[in-house]
Amino acid sequence: MNGNQSIQVSLEPQASNHAVIILASGLSQRLGQAKQLLHKDGEPLIRYMTKLAVATQPQAIIVVIPDNSSAIDSAINELSVQYSAIQVVVNLLPETGMAHSLYLGIEALTDVTDLSIERVLIMGIDQILLDEPHLIALLAGKQAVVASGYHSWTYLDKANTTDTLKKDIIGLPSVIDYELLKRWQSTLIGDKGLRHLIRSLPSSRISTVTNAQLSYDIDTPEQCAYAQQRGWLDK
Repeated sequence: MNGNQSIQVSLEPQASNHAVIILASGLSQRLGQAKQLLHKDGEPLIRYMTKLAVATQPQAIIVVIPDNSSAIDSAINELSVQYSAIQVVVNLLPETGMAHSLYLGIEALTDVTDLSIERVLIMGIDQILLDEPHLIALLAGKQAVVASGYHSWTYLDKANTTDTLKKDIIGLPSVIDYELLKRWQSTLIGDKGLRHLIRSLPSSRISTVTNAQLSYDIDTPEQCAYAQQRGWLDK
């Protein structure tokens, strides 16, 4: 991914030619509880993040959730009653990985025939410091792929004093040309998702919006406790 262009954009809302796919069917096995139901500002993460997507004024929002979770289903369906653009898709095989969730999201979009979608914003639900300006910045990009740039993190250093960041990441949230995404759909298997497909593109077709706050996602109990300590999640 070396050589990707870094873009500087106005944070003014763009004309709505996009849809959103929210990947929220993970089983949170390392965390030990459903991350979709962790709370931020008084509401479940899945609903909080879907509201961020709504704020970008998309033509459609596909939310992919796991099977057999009435609490997750209830949390998102309450919001879908308010916003007709939201469509909930159930992943019957969430253990197969994120790529299958994305496959289902693309499939749901192609089944909606009355839309004029040019690009798709793809996002998860556990980057707890994600905000609307970052999503607007991604949507303002013009390349075939406009991805987020950040680092991974490992909670605390050995002295237990600060969060440890490592390894550059080009990943979600990302905005991808819809026709390109549909061509990629058949290759989305298991955990082999977007990253290797994005890397296969020439650098001229990719840009990144850097946001260090996106480093903080929630995969482990330690990361969750740290986020709650910092006030990023509700206790």
